[in-house]
Amino acid sequence: MKKLISWNVNGLRACMQKGFMDFFTNIDADIFCIQETKMQKGQLELSLDGYHQYWNDAVKKGYSGTAVFTKEEPQCVSYGIGLEEHDQEGRVITLEFPDYFLVNVYTPNSKRELERLDYRMVWEDLFKDYLKELEVKKPVVVCGDLNVAHKEIDLKNPKSNRRNAGFTDEERNKFSILLEAGFIDTFRHFYPELEGAYSWWSYMFHAREKNAGWRIDYFLTSEKCKDRLISAKIHSDIFGSDHCPVELIME
Repeated sequence: MKKLISWNVNGLRACMQKGFMDFFTNIDADIFCIQETKMQKGQLELSLDGYHQYWNDAVKKGYSGTAVFTKEEPQCVSYGIGLEEHDQEGRVITLEFPDYFLVNVYTPNSKRELERLDYRMVWEDLFKDYLKELEVKKPVVVCGDLNVAHKEIDLKNPKSNRRNAGFTDEERNKFSILLEAGFIDTFRHFYPELEGAYSWWSYMFHAREKNAGWRIDYFLTSEKCKDRLISAKIHSDIFGSDHCPVELIME
C-alpha cells in the first residue's frame, strides 16, 4: 500500500511556522506533494530523513512552485510539461515509478476579473495532452491544487460564485473533459454525494469556521488504477494554510 498526500501550503516557510512538520511526521506518507511553495532553492533547508526531495521553483520570486518528497526513489524526474513558455512558474513535477507516473501540479488561477482565463484554457488543453502522452507508457496519478470546484456539490455557495475564478463554466467543462479522457476523481469515487467536503477556505468572513469552502485539491488517477484505489480523505482538521491536505491510499 502507498499513502500519498497533497497539500497547497500557501508558502512553505510560513507553513513551517504553523505545524507543517508535525503533520508531515505524523502522517508518514510514502509520497508527499506540495504546491505554492513560494520560495527559491536555498531559502529553506528542509531535513526530511528517509525522503528524496524534488523541487520546481518559479522564475518569479515568492510565487507558485511545487515540491515532491518521496521515500521510494523514482526512476526518472522531469519538471514542467516540456513547453518553455508554460514552464516558467514551477507548476509541474513528474516522477516515474516502475508501474505508474506521479504528476504533482499547481494549476494556474484564472484570477479576479478572470484576467487569466484565456491562458488557463490553453494550459488545460496542453496539460491534458501531456497526461495522455504519459499514459501511453503507464498509468498516471495526478495530484495538486487544480483550482476548480467541479460540481455545485464541491463548494458551499455555487450560485453566488458562478462566474468567479475556479467555478466558471469554462473551467468546470475542462475538468469534465479531463475526466472523460479517462481519469477518476478519487474522492468522488468513494464519496459521490458527500456534501460539505472542502479543501480550501477564504481567509475572509470566518469562512473556515463556517465551513464555507471549496474542494479544489484533488487526486486523479487513470482508469487502469481503479482496482488499486483503497481510500481517499480530506484532512480538514489540519491548519497551517488556507488549504488542507488531501490523501489517497492505493495498492
